[in-house]
Amino acid sequence: MDAVLAFGKVLRSMRQAAALTQEQLGLDADLRRTYISILELGQQQPSLTTIFKLAKALDCSAQQMIANVELEMKKKK
Repeated sequence: MDAVLAFGKVLRSMRQAAALTQEQLGLDADLRRTYISILELGQQQPSLTTIFKLAKALDCSAQQMIANVELEMKKKK
């Protein structure tokens, strides 16, 4: 699994664990709901700024998000 798909999977999992809809996460992170969907589907790579916004909205660190992406990528090898 490549990094973009792994990020999308991790983002969706973290969002659902936080009991947030895509719209709620988008509002909290100052991003559009459609962009959240695009990221979760692995159709676009997030910028560093976006990763920090999402991490803050999900009450975690960007480092934790990236570590989860790395773990997801290793699972699929």
